[in-house]
Amino acid sequence: MTRAIRIPLKRYFTRFFKKDLLAGLTVGVISLPLAMAFAIASGANPENGIYTTIIAACLVALFGGSKYQVAGPTGAFIPILLSIVLTYGFENLLIAGFLSGIILIVMGLLDMGSLIKFIPRSVTIGFTAGIAVNIFTGQIPNFLGLTDLVRHESFLLNMKEIIIHFNTLNPYSALTAAICLVVILITPRFLPKVPGSLAGLILSTAIASLCFPNDVVTISSAFGGIPGDLPHMQFPEITMDKVQLLFRPALTIAILGAIESLLSAVVADGLTGTHHNSNQELMGQGIANMVIPLFGGIPATGAIARTATNIKSGAATRYSIIISAIFVLITMLALAPYAGLIPLASMAPVLMVVAYNMSEYRAFIGILKVRSLSAGVLLTTFFLTLLADLTVAVEVGLLLAMMLFVKRMSEIMVVTQVLPDEENNLTEVSDQNSLHTYDCSQISIFSIEGPLFFGAAQMFSESIMNTIHYDPKIIILRMSKVPLIDITGENHLRTTVEHIQKRGIMVLMCCVNEQPEKKMKKTGLYDKVGKDHFFPHTSHAIAYALEHVNQDHCHTCQKKNGNECVLTRR
Repeated sequence: MTRAIRIPLKRYFTRFFKKDLLAGLTVGVISLPLAMAFAIASGANPENGIYTTIIAACLVALFGGSKYQVAGPTGAFIPILLSIVLTYGFENLLIAGFLSGIILIVMGLLDMGSLIKFIPRSVTIGFTAGIAVNIFTGQIPNFLGLTDLVRHESFLLNMKEIIIHFNTLNPYSALTAAICLVVILITPRFLPKVPGSLAGLILSTAIASLCFPNDVVTISSAFGGIPGDLPHMQFPEITMDKVQLLFRPALTIAILGAIESLLSAVVADGLTGTHHNSNQELMGQGIANMVIPLFGGIPATGAIARTATNIKSGAATRYSIIISAIFVLITMLALAPYAGLIPLASMAPVLMVVAYNMSEYRAFIGILKVRSLSAGVLLTTFFLTLLADLTVAVEVGLLLAMMLFVKRMSEIMVVTQVLPDEENNLTEVSDQNSLHTYDCSQISIFSIEGPLFFGAAQMFSESIMNTIHYDPKIIILRMSKVPLIDITGENHLRTTVEHIQKRGIMVLMCCVNEQPEKKMKKTGLYDKVGKDHFFPHTSHAIAYALEHVNQDHCHTCQKKNGNECVLTRR
């Protein structure tokens, strides 16, 4: 059970109810117009968005891992859902949503909540900006009242449709949309506590209804109004063929839903100083998305803006979210006939402002200014989101980001030959002259720095072999700065050790960290080197090496600092 449910009823009503009531009403007022707008833009009916808002808010509040998370339809889903509706139909969108819920639950059970957080910022900013542009341009027809357009999945084809049909512009729709937009923009300045989107919808709807009621397309004329009753539960017909057909769209919904939800939860943590449970949040989102389609709702996820509003409005417990859902439900039942009067032109600026706010253009420009390879990942993800689809954009973006990460990590791997200095510390050999002057001809010491993984393994092998210009008796590998070894790194280390041993050179290892040591024990490399050839400190390895070198050669050695061997000083 959730933390809020364990609060004694009397204590809740005396200490928390007023705060939750105010926050819940505020979030509910904001959620209602957004629910209808997001649903319409996604190719669904406005009531589908309202059902989603009610059900998602309650279920995620009860079963999610964030105390303040407000879930519902979001702008990020619009291009994806519209694409699914255009390609497969609305009924199959419900099935895809149901399957995405199952995927989210599995992700939570597999402890993938923490992995989602590691998606690079250049990728998330890239696809978020691409989605924002898609949403913004997708509302131009409604803003201008254009008619006879054919909706396409392709961004370029949709832009072509707008240009071709620009001569069908409806001045009344444009005027209505402009009024709504102006009200949305100025309301925060003069009435900061009033939601600008709601004020814009009410005022522009009133003006359109009184001045030119038959000259703009409304929710009633486009969708037949909004039902004033509760939805009926109906389980979608799921077959194996449909599962195979819709698995990829469902996976896209699940991945984006996971990213958006966890980003929203992180924002909530930052505003409140709390900590969410990532895997529990994924399961809560999964439960909601499995139930929502049964009542005709569209996929939902955590809504950053509404979550922040919930917190800033003083929410004390999860009940504030449930209160917001109840408010939306009551409002739908009581005001459904009046909601049908809202012009589609009034919905357009609401979504355009949402798109502008979610675009994170400042972060986008900031990454571009750096002019690094991350900027390339950003632009690639952005343009693929626009010109292909979100799944391809995320896949390619992650692949490029991974390749960039591997490149950078491989550059961290450094293999250097070292010598003891005046203070008995190991220092890098700066040039071959110092090596020739002071290095021991029987013992060579190499310091390895960085993770020994597939991206750096080849460079490690080449560095070791290229640095050995003679055949010493013993080579010491100092590995205190190697935090991990993967199977590829272990293979290259094994090959290097075997090559050195074939030349009759003894290999000693010192300062080996826990993970590399466990890996070498599992693969047998530990025994290959020899248990007695591992040492906790470099000085122990040097002492052991000095016992196994040719002592007669030491007596005649010319590479001494005065009369003192540079190794025996340790």
